[in-house]
Amino acid sequence: MKVLLTGGNGMLGRTIVRVLGDAFDVVPTDLPDADVTDADSIDRAIAAARPDAVIHCAAATAVDACETNRDFAYRLNAQGSANVAAACARHGARLIAISTDYVFDGASDRPYAETDAATGGATVYGQTKFAGEESVRRLCQDHCICRISWLYGFGGPSFVHAMLKLADGTRPALKVVDDQRGNPTSALAVARELGHLLKRRELRGTFHMTCEGEATWAEFAAEIFRLAGRDQKIAPCTTEEFPRPAPRPKNSRLEKKAIALAGLPPMPDWRDALAEFIPLEFSINPQRNRLP
Repeated sequence: MKVLLTGGNGMLGRTIVRVLGDAFDVVPTDLPDADVTDADSIDRAIAAARPDAVIHCAAATAVDACETNRDFAYRLNAQGSANVAAACARHGARLIAISTDYVFDGASDRPYAETDAATGGATVYGQTKFAGEESVRRLCQDHCICRISWLYGFGGPSFVHAMLKLADGTRPALKVVDDQRGNPTSALAVARELGHLLKRRELRGTFHMTCEGEATWAEFAAEIFRLAGRDQKIAPCTTEEFPRPAPRPKNSRLEKKAIALAGLPPMPDWRDALAEFIPLEFSINPQRNRLP
């Protein structure tokens, strides 16, 4: 099966190539050869590759930057997704589009299900990704939308990389937010689940693909330091004590009901996924610095 990948140079894109490259004919694309904001450019890329499926990873994911560069965020996340969806429909390719928990407002006291109403939330990032989802639904019938959150992967940038960079022994304690909850998610786990989804050609709709279990950012950081063998103290703080240009959702947890109903393999627990990733990425145990 041939799979064209947009955003192939990004963190998730690089991981998909590494994990799925042996099982599928993966064709990674990125700027300048395939520009999703240019309808003709992405149409030519898909027409030339003639893929069975397209995994659409290309996105503006820097949440704070999206607040200050709204036009760019809309061009890439909303119009870019519309261009990819229209091209997939024209060329008969199945579309698997990557989205985010930010399409929800984060106010719920329980994990969000795939069937819960999304509005785009309070951020430009969430609003543009939600607009992209709606374009995918409208323009390409043969689609899957896969929402992820709190993602980390090879090469970063990610929370895992930021925490280990800051834990350099110069700070007695790191201030980390402790009143936002989510599902820390490994790009390795997402790539493997996408592989299972690709093999189930009949599946369509919206899927949540975060790791199982939940944590606050402070709890996530503590597990990172434990696994990396870093003696770094954490000073838990509130969201209000750590203001950002884009408001962060208090609740980023996603329920994986669609995966279970489809009979796809469950996502791993976030602690197990992190324990696999850290030695691979940071060579803490060099003999394990390879994928199994």
